[in-house]
Amino acid sequence: MGKYNVNVLGFGDNVVDKYEHIKTMYPGGNCVNFAVYANMFGAARSAYMGYFGNDKEAEHVMNTLQEIGIEMIKCQRLDGENGCARATLIDGDRVFLGSNEGGIRGETPFILNQFDLEYIRQFDLVHSGNYCFMEKELYKIKEAGISISYDFSDDSTDEYYKEVAPDIDFAFCSFDGTEEETRERLKWIVSLGPKLACASRGAEGCMLFDGKQFYLQPAEPIEKVVDTMGAGDSLITSFLVSYLDRLKKGCNGDSALRESISEAARFAAKICCIDGAFGYGKKYD
Repeated sequence: MGKYNVNVLGFGDNVVDKYEHIKTMYPGGNCVNFAVYANMFGAARSAYMGYFGNDKEAEHVMNTLQEIGIEMIKCQRLDGENGCARATLIDGDRVFLGSNEGGIRGETPFILNQFDLEYIRQFDLVHSGNYCFMEKELYKIKEAGISISYDFSDDSTDEYYKEVAPDIDFAFCSFDGTEEETRERLKWIVSLGPKLACASRGAEGCMLFDGKQFYLQPAEPIEKVVDTMGAGDSLITSFLVSYLDRLKKGCNGDSALRESISEAARFAAKICCIDGAFGYGKKYD
C-alpha cells in the first residue's frame, strides 16, 4: 500500500533519452516518467499504457519499468523503432538535440476501445501530453468520468490549447514571461475548460491558478544540480498525487493546493540530483 491512496495511469509516450556525450541511454518520456515518479513518490497504484517498438531501446524501457514495478498490462509492441531522443548536458541542464518523432508510436495512433476504457476506469487520473499523439482519444476518457492531466510544451500553439484544453482537468506548461504575463496566461488556459492550470517558471518556481486564486511556489534550493531531465514531470506527478490524496481525505481545497505544490517542489528538487529522468542508464554503441 502506497503512502498516497491514489491510482494513476500514464497514457502515451515512452522514449529512451540518448546522452550523446557519454553514449548512455536512459528510459524516459513524459508518461513513463509520470508513472515512475508516482511510484517513487508513493502512489498506491501506478501504471503505464502505450506502444513500444521492437528494438533494443524498447527492451531497455520495458525491462526498467518491469524492474521498478510499473503496471504495463495494457501496453502493446509494434514492429518498428521505439521512441528515441538525443540529448546532452550543459552545466547540469539537459539540452535536446533531436528525436525520431516517437518512432513507430508516432505512426500508429492508439485507439481506445471499450475494454481499454473499462481498465482506465480503475484509476483516479490519467496523464498524457503534447508528444503522445493521444489528443483525439481524450474525450473518451473524459466521457468515462476519469480526471485527465495534460502537459503542454513550448511547441503548443494557441490553437492546440483550444483543441485539447476543453477535454482536460489539469493543465501544465512552462512559461518564461513576467509574473503578470503568467497570470494572464493561466487565466486564459482555465477559461478554455480545465479546473486548474500550472506554469513552471524555471528558477522562479511555478505559479498555479484554480480559477479563483493564484498560488506562487518558489523553486526549492538545490546544492548541486546533476541533471534537470524530468524536473517538470516530477513536479507535475508529485503535485497531482499529493493533491488528489488530500482531496480524498477531505482536506480544504486551498490548503490542499498549498501543501501539495510545496511538497512537489521538494520532490522535483531531489529528481534533479539523479542522472537521466530517473536513472537506469545503459551504454549504447
